[in-house]
Amino acid sequence: MSSLHQAHLVVYDINKDFKKKIINLTPYLKKVKDFKEIKELAVSLRTIDGYDYVFLRNTRSDKQFAYNLDTNQFLTSNLPDYSYSKDELLYYGDKSSARNQMNDSTMWGYLKREGKPSENAILTDRVIDRPMRPLFPKDYRNDVALNNLVMSVDPDCSPELTAMLGSAIATAISDIPFDGPTASTMVGLIDGEFVINPTSAQKEVSDLALTVASTREKVIMIEAGANEVPEDVMLEAIFKAHEVNQEIIKFIDTIVAECGKEKHDYEHHIVDPEMYDDMVAFITLEAMEEAVFTDDKQTREANIRAIEEKLEERYAENEEWLAQIGEAVYAFQKKTVRKMILKDHKRPDGRDIKQIRPLHAEVDCLPRVHGSALFQRGQTQVMTVTTLGSLSEAQRLDGIDVTETTKRYMHHYNFPSYSVGETRPSRGPGRREIGHGALAERALVPVLPSEEEFPYAIRTVSEIMESNGSTSQGSICASSLSLMAAGVPVKAPVAGISVGLVTGEGDDDYIILTDIQGLEDFFGDMDFKVAGTDKGITAIQMDIKIHGLTEQIIREAIARTKEARTHILHDVMNPVIPAARDHVGEFAPKISQYTIDPEKISEVIGKQGKTINGIIDETGVKIDIDESGRIDILSEDQAMIDKAISIIKSIVEPLNVGDIYEGEVVRIMNFGAFVQLSPNKDGMIHISKLSNERVEKVEDVVNIGDKVAVKVLEIDKMGRINLKLEEKIED
Repeated sequence: MSSLHQAHLVVYDINKDFKKKIINLTPYLKKVKDFKEIKELAVSLRTIDGYDYVFLRNTRSDKQFAYNLDTNQFLTSNLPDYSYSKDELLYYGDKSSARNQMNDSTMWGYLKREGKPSENAILTDRVIDRPMRPLFPKDYRNDVALNNLVMSVDPDCSPELTAMLGSAIATAISDIPFDGPTASTMVGLIDGEFVINPTSAQKEVSDLALTVASTREKVIMIEAGANEVPEDVMLEAIFKAHEVNQEIIKFIDTIVAECGKEKHDYEHHIVDPEMYDDMVAFITLEAMEEAVFTDDKQTREANIRAIEEKLEERYAENEEWLAQIGEAVYAFQKKTVRKMILKDHKRPDGRDIKQIRPLHAEVDCLPRVHGSALFQRGQTQVMTVTTLGSLSEAQRLDGIDVTETTKRYMHHYNFPSYSVGETRPSRGPGRREIGHGALAERALVPVLPSEEEFPYAIRTVSEIMESNGSTSQGSICASSLSLMAAGVPVKAPVAGISVGLVTGEGDDDYIILTDIQGLEDFFGDMDFKVAGTDKGITAIQMDIKIHGLTEQIIREAIARTKEARTHILHDVMNPVIPAARDHVGEFAPKISQYTIDPEKISEVIGKQGKTINGIIDETGVKIDIDESGRIDILSEDQAMIDKAISIIKSIVEPLNVGDIYEGEVVRIMNFGAFVQLSPNKDGMIHISKLSNERVEKVEDVVNIGDKVAVKVLEIDKMGRINLKLEEKIED
């Protein structure tokens, strides 16, 4: 095969009517060492830090390059860090065959083959990724694919936890550079006692669902859902799991010693030191501090872009340095922000280390929905809408967990491109959106009323209107407010907050930041999200970029979130709506419940559904019946609900001799009139019982369609009902 002579890149912009752009890469590639050895290039497109990059890989040598489509820069070294991509290269497959079941999740059972990953599989991908990602070298550019295929499931042995351990072991024994291993443990809390790796039955009654991942020295990942567990109990559970993880790591070490491979070397990517020093001297530290020191995201981005333009002009004749501008500015910006925070205790927007951005909350923003609320923290703004429906509208699940088949509460999180000033087409929720939605859902489930207390299916949708960090925690606050505004009787309001971390040289050289904004999250070392009530924690999710957290940092972070959460609840949310309303909104469906003998369900439904459909047609209500005999009647009109219940009662309850009932004349014979007392009960008024006086013709007194009040005189052995007319009911 001959070497590569010409290389042209053709790009179609879907935001601009598929406008075609042709880029000649040949002049750039000819300057690459060993250009003649390039025979074939593998191409991939990725968006990193707001820039669109085309990555090119020499399939023969694995040498990589990148072309920035926004700045027209060709990078031969110091490529943007995309490491390995959890969105594309981490896979956890929860196949129905593993649980001894067919796949009936789609098309009413017509499709049996698994399709796209389930929500549980996506969330498992993310929990596998979080403890492993920080342990790969930051300048490692090779893709790493981890495939976890669930072949068989023991319900008492979590396949998610097994996948976490398997991924860590597989990477540890491979030749891939990885500063592991990691170990993971689940902890439950039953009757005040911790349970390590609880069984399926124990999870059902546990007040805590905690997963902790550790390295040899530190905790590297925490994820939890909890029934308002106090902070001190949560901390004890975390460190208990960390102790267990050390035993697992010892076991993994024996595997690595037996069959582990030597880690391979790789091409390191760093900014040219000479170029970096020249840039710092030219721009100056003071100018960079001035560029990033603002509370407005757009202003900061414009300042950084102005610096890049100055450098492009300065290095116009030096193509090698020109190609490194993006990464060099990133490194300079990161170093500046971290120095400002760690050494000067100066945050980019001027806040104190413990200070929360300006807060605002309101409810009833949208007049026709069942419930709505807006929560704003600085330049992060979230609108949540609550929708109520019947329990039959609960989401059906077909996942690997056979104990969870329906979900009554659904929280969906949407992050549109306009929230960060971009123009990307929407192609449905990504893994990040699914993860944030699941986190908010987990935070709110512990305070929701039971089905018996509140017989509704509940859906909240959080729309991110504007984003500058910590939107997931903003969605928890907005959703809590929206639920209360909708009349959902939550046990207590829930608030969420995120704290960040910037570390220095040693374990004691660090600073924790309350309420991190986007820049602090981007250049910092931690995003520690905690949600809960005044009573305790309901959810935790910890993401870090370093090799773990010490016990001291974890304790301080949780204490800081408690302090901030209390402020948000008492000073911002409670003044807006201190408790859930005692009624659902005007446009929300009202629900009344009525329980019947399960053996009478067929009488309410009728032959081919005739009876129940007749009730629905007459009243306009929605009726749901479950196998226990519980009937839910929904309508916006309470009077129609009462009427439907009255009809159902008339069907299932026996008639009492001597009682008076209302009915409609449905048939007339020479000897009397037949009256429908309920859809399954007709009685007859003999002509002699129509009046105390002699009646020549039945039609002289009643006609078909007349509403009448009648007394039950007799129910004979054959079940025939004899009636007496009490009065005609005028319309």
